[in-house]
Amino acid sequence: MKRLALTASLLVAAVAATAQTLPAGPKVTVSAVTQVAPTVPQYTKVDVPLLKDDVAKKSGGRVEFNLKSWPEMSVQGPEVIRLVRSGQVDLGAAPLTTVSGDVPFLDGIDLAGLAPELDQARRIANALVPIANKELERIGVKLVATYPFPAQVFFCKKPISGLADLKGLKVRTNGPSASDLVSFLGGQPAAIAFGEVYTALERGTVDCAITGTGSGNGVKWYEVTTHLYTLSTAWSTSGYFVNLAWWNKLDPAVRGFLEKTMSGVEEAQWKLGAEVTQDGIDCNIGNAAGCKIYTLVKSKPMIQVKATDADRAKLREALTATVLPGWVKRCGAKCGDIYNQAIAPISGVKYTP
Repeated sequence: MKRLALTASLLVAAVAATAQTLPAGPKVTVSAVTQVAPTVPQYTKVDVPLLKDDVAKKSGGRVEFNLKSWPEMSVQGPEVIRLVRSGQVDLGAAPLTTVSGDVPFLDGIDLAGLAPELDQARRIANALVPIANKELERIGVKLVATYPFPAQVFFCKKPISGLADLKGLKVRTNGPSASDLVSFLGGQPAAIAFGEVYTALERGTVDCAITGTGSGNGVKWYEVTTHLYTLSTAWSTSGYFVNLAWWNKLDPAVRGFLEKTMSGVEEAQWKLGAEVTQDGIDCNIGNAAGCKIYTLVKSKPMIQVKATDADRAKLREALTATVLPGWVKRCGAKCGDIYNQAIAPISGVKYTP
């Protein structure tokens, strides 16, 4: 019995030792604002458990996150880098396209048509993070992790069988490269804030809208659209940014702990990206067996339209002819050179001035 008691006490001690990975020291509270809403899986399934809950436990209470979503801080999105840069928050997260107004280079990581497959999108993000940080560090910010949202697809209220059917239609786009894509296809791009798209679709202000498969489900676009065209145009690749002065002043042990934490967050988010992409499709089209995360559409499920090889080729043509040159024009000639060095070997598309 004594031996069992000793074994149990040793086990408890071992668990306690592994739970506290930081030496004793001053408490660190990380102010953070992440995610477009407190209900999205990126927040509920990753940020809350890994940042808000696990960090306090694994650091033995030395580090804690004061975590908020955008609406809780009245954040719209484009200002996230500015909030981090000014020190109003220590860490912020946002889609790279959303904050590319401050750093145009960031838009190049998630151009429309650049990475039809998720693993390709991640390789591109990995290749560009060190380069992006050279730009970001000049303004006092550092990118410490990346992640995707579900595949960015077309929700349409008119029957659509492929890219050719977008000609003449008004399409809500979620960034400059998506607008370039729609223009190339003969459509009329419309820049509308995410929260206003439902009404625009309902009233017929736009015929289609681009967003993630699950993101559109989460805000009930299936109520005002009929066709889900599941060609992956992009992934809304996003990033977690930290204030560089704050980051560099951290106790090295704390900074190392947070680096490891963000590495785990990044891994979890990319895994989630694949799950929510398919789950969003299944939920929108009424496939109960595959719908585990979002809302199953039981009444009037959407019609899924799958991409053809011809449309994938058309998407690549748009990237080469319009999307890529448009980004280089916004970003500067050096961006074309960086693209050819770092991204072209992955995408298979070279930029030609």
